[in-house]
Amino acid sequence: MLAIRERTAEAIVPADPPRIFQIHYEDWQRSVCDPRFVPLDNRGPATEYLEFDLFERLSISPHVRGVALWGALSWRFTEKTGLDGAELFELVAANPDHDVYFCNPHPQHEGVYHNLWVQGETAHPRFVELSRAWLVAAGLPGEEVELIQPSHLYSTANYFVGTPAFWAAYLPFVRGAIRRADANLSAEHKAALHSTAADDRMVHKGCTYMPFIVERLFPLFLRTAGRHLSTFKLPLPIPEDDLDVHQRMLREMKDRACAERSSWLAACWINYRSLYLQQAHGRGWAKTYLRAVTPGEVRFA
Repeated sequence: MLAIRERTAEAIVPADPPRIFQIHYEDWQRSVCDPRFVPLDNRGPATEYLEFDLFERLSISPHVRGVALWGALSWRFTEKTGLDGAELFELVAANPDHDVYFCNPHPQHEGVYHNLWVQGETAHPRFVELSRAWLVAAGLPGEEVELIQPSHLYSTANYFVGTPAFWAAYLPFVRGAIRRADANLSAEHKAALHSTAADDRMVHKGCTYMPFIVERLFPLFLRTAGRHLSTFKLPLPIPEDDLDVHQRMLREMKDRACAERSSWLAACWINYRSLYLQQAHGRGWAKTYLRAVTPGEVRFA
């Protein structure tokens, strides 16, 4: 179901602003949506691909025809990013001529995990193993789950605002990968990936693995099929202010190791961040997850 209610022209202040929809599922969620965004009622039957299916439906709808930039954000966008609609429009206007604007509402992860795949292991059982199987079946590099990746491409949220050129490249990239994986996965892996075991804590209302895999394809897309596109990662001052000194230093250290492709510096970063994770999360967490989030060799994206 895609019910979009238009607002009056007076609510749109900037000239030719992005057309940004804000997704909601309940009336009370609609009441907290940002007035700069177009409310989008997404109640009704949903597939396991969640926002991605919505992006596909929007891309062929009249609601984005002729629009230079568009996106669809969660009703929790401001809560998670600290940006309201006016600030988002201002950032885009101040940094023009990019194909896609994106952000990462969880900067605390950027410096302490090799990449967003291993971070997923701490939230979804068997995530690295199953993601690797899915990537290989989709014809994408399975080693992606092991690489040390810099923070400037880190993003695990579907918070994009893009041009038609971005959407025309990104949507087929993801849909093609989904189709190839479905055709090539073993029955065992397919059953596991489409099960609700991904959300064993019921944080996401029993989601399968698929939305968590799909949202992590964005950085891989930018390095491959989308490498010709111009990108801008939106700064998020409020989440950034919440980082502790170690999270900042670890991110800087990892980024420097990636930029210089220094295995020595990467090894130093791994030791430092392992000590940090043990101190931050405790011995029990470290016993359960630390080995799982530490690939056996240093390899750069």
